[in-house]
Amino acid sequence: MRVLLTRPREDAEAFAARLQERGHEALSAPLLTVRFHEGPPLILDGVQGILATSANGVRALARRTARRELPLFAVGPQTAHEARNAGFARVESADGDVMALAQTLPRWARAAAGALLHATGAEGAGKLAALLIAKGYAVNTAVLYDVVAATSLPQDVVLGIKDGSLDAAVFFSPRSARVFRECVVDAGLSPLCAALIAACISRAAANALPPLSFGEIRVAARPNQAALLQCLA
Repeated sequence: MRVLLTRPREDAEAFAARLQERGHEALSAPLLTVRFHEGPPLILDGVQGILATSANGVRALARRTARRELPLFAVGPQTAHEARNAGFARVESADGDVMALAQTLPRWARAAAGALLHATGAEGAGKLAALLIAKGYAVNTAVLYDVVAATSLPQDVVLGIKDGSLDAAVFFSPRSARVFRECVVDAGLSPLCAALIAACISRAAANALPPLSFGEIRVAARPNQAALLQCLA
């Protein structure tokens, strides 16, 4: 199966390797580009732990502080893996989404123990903080990067859709699904999506694809890479 990956390049590389291990061919065409914010080291005095809802949040955080002793509470396994690679000594994973992290956090951190820092991008700020503030936590949000959307599909992707050599497309977020939809519509390729399988990490990502019509839309049983790979089995 020839599979299109639309996520940022650094994130796509590991997933492409796992696809290739399973006999698939990966076509990487990042429709989102991460731009990290430069700035002084973060002030973490009084912070009891870090909240991370993406691998890019961890990467952005690691660029702005050398401290690794604070516990890091990750939304899922990929984010936790990135945190361990960055050298954080204690990493906990909610193995789910933002709701799962908010629900699981009281197992690891008390509201009275100090503030939490959410290392996030511009689009990811707000929801997690609101959920935790409602539980009595103090949350400081640090917007450390932006994600810039492409305005058109790469030519090899256009050709793959036109000649039928592309079999599936994988969507890791609602935003990547929206950007793909907009680019496909602008290129006049909408009818050809009927030949593709759309593999989505969540129902929210799948809901961002209409009015495009796919041959099949598959939603991962859990919001992580392992479940998404099963969609392509």
